[in-house]
Amino acid sequence: MAKKPVKKEFTAEVSRLLQILTHSIYSNKEIFLRELISNASDACDKLRYLAAKQSDLKTEDLKINIKIDEKAKSITISDNGIGMTSEELEENLGTIAKSGTKSFIESLSEDKSSTMQIGQFGIGFYSAFIVSNNVKVISRKYDSEEVNLWASDGTGSYSIEKYTNEHPIGTSIIIEINEESKDFLEYVNLKSIITKYSDNINFPIFIIERDSSPDEQINSASAIWMKAKTDVTEQQYQEHYNLISHNFDKPLSTIHYKAEGRYEYNVLLYIPSARPFDLFDQQRKAKLKLYVKRVLISEDTEVIPAYFRFVSGVIDCADIPLTVSREVLQENHILLSIKNAVKNRIISTLTKMAKDENETYETLWRTFGAVIKEGIYEDFEKKSELLKLFRFNSTKSDEELRSLDQYIKDLKEGQKSIYYMTADDFESAIANPILEGFKARDVEVIILTDPVDSFWTTVQNLYENYELKHVAHAKDEIADIDITDKSHKRNNKKDNSSNVSDLLPLISKILVDNVSEVRSNASLVDSPACIAIADNGYDKTMQKILNERQGFQVSKPVLEINPNHPIFGLIQKKAKNNKSKQVETLVRVLLDYALIMDGEKPHNIKTFGKDILELLNNVN
Repeated sequence: MAKKPVKKEFTAEVSRLLQILTHSIYSNKEIFLRELISNASDACDKLRYLAAKQSDLKTEDLKINIKIDEKAKSITISDNGIGMTSEELEENLGTIAKSGTKSFIESLSEDKSSTMQIGQFGIGFYSAFIVSNNVKVISRKYDSEEVNLWASDGTGSYSIEKYTNEHPIGTSIIIEINEESKDFLEYVNLKSIITKYSDNINFPIFIIERDSSPDEQINSASAIWMKAKTDVTEQQYQEHYNLISHNFDKPLSTIHYKAEGRYEYNVLLYIPSARPFDLFDQQRKAKLKLYVKRVLISEDTEVIPAYFRFVSGVIDCADIPLTVSREVLQENHILLSIKNAVKNRIISTLTKMAKDENETYETLWRTFGAVIKEGIYEDFEKKSELLKLFRFNSTKSDEELRSLDQYIKDLKEGQKSIYYMTADDFESAIANPILEGFKARDVEVIILTDPVDSFWTTVQNLYENYELKHVAHAKDEIADIDITDKSHKRNNKKDNSSNVSDLLPLISKILVDNVSEVRSNASLVDSPACIAIADNGYDKTMQKILNERQGFQVSKPVLEINPNHPIFGLIQKKAKNNKSKQVETLVRVLLDYALIMDGEKPHNIKTFGKDILELLNNVN
């Protein structure tokens, strides 16, 4: 061994991760073996990819060996894949650069079950410290004679040094198993774990006890995506899904087919039932492995659109040349054709699920609907098909999800549009007085509570020739629809907008610093006022998002008043009697009432408190 190993400190993220792993107790320690075998498989895949371009590289005997040494209480996981240099050992094992890792590590402190997702962030290697206080990595790059040793006890630092003993091309990870995890030193246990999680690894896996030779391949090492669907069991699909996605849930649906025609390729995709930890990470892509004749050429393609990024799986195409570079791959005409076909297949699968398996589809929509909605404004070509997949709660359905087809089927006579409202949550939306006119006419309003709703609804959306319209822009339209709810005592009164027209300038003057406009809304029933959005303006959620991201200036709200409400008769009376202070108090309280009912705080909490006390003190 070289005498002077170079000692280095882990980055803050790695140190924090190791602290959590080594000072906590996890019920699913066996994930360490799955993750390290997966890393070994990746190393073999990379060497086989290079061999497709370099004829002098031999890859006929790529494999993964797992050696048990009960005397040394250690497990060694070895591969004869691409290997790593000293610099790569430091880069890959000393730092975590992947986006989203910080928030992931923070969540580990609060929810230990999050270790189930550890592989999703490319930090599966560190799972070795769940079962060990001493981990060594010996590696030799495929094109080098130099061997390097990386070592750490998981306490915050690691060392790298030259390794003077012989070592074949590839990487060996030596894990000294701690006392609490000694069950992993038993052959039967390791075999069971490999069969459970790694049966579909694309390279043979052997277990060696002490210095004996392996006599049995543990995994099937079969490319199940190349098989006919009838030849694959549900258990095999489950194991392969766990391997590809790094998730432990059961997929809601499996898409497995062989495309034949101009291009031939095999597709095996999984639609999960649980939300990936990093679903809303802007840099997340679908976990898709692209093979050419079982040679992995990329895990970083955009074959599956971003709004289906929860899908994972494999595509294997014999028609893509192995020599194509990763940069050119994205523009390869064959891949572009596959991309379009796979997208269509996912949409058709979801459409069929929505039709034939409503309960399953509702589960999918509640879990992934927010990201599918992104496609409505990102993929104009597929907008209509994605809107058909759209599900929602509404003023008529607070639990069961409804479709736009169901909405259209229940349109009222004289209804011209599909009406919706965006809000922070369902309860505050339902309580908003802006819906009173719709409720009085029994007109259904779609309630949208995902932040993305404020984006896709800005696109000019038509569904079956009906425009999707915000309720704030529909008060004139619903006046043509008959009122059906006779329980409101003012329902049959005439529109008194002309009688309060002289109040609008007065209210506008009082609230000049707080609102952009004051206008009449005859569709209000019981409430005196509500908050609306300006014509062609953004809703409040969109404004907040733009303000946070781009410094967009949030506009003042629009105040709409109910011309039929008796409060305005009182205000008119006080105005004629020159009781300007009382008028101002009433007007300010009206605005604060409308803000509160819109889910916002009063404009000025101190002034609001004084105004309420003044009104209470003057109650006759």
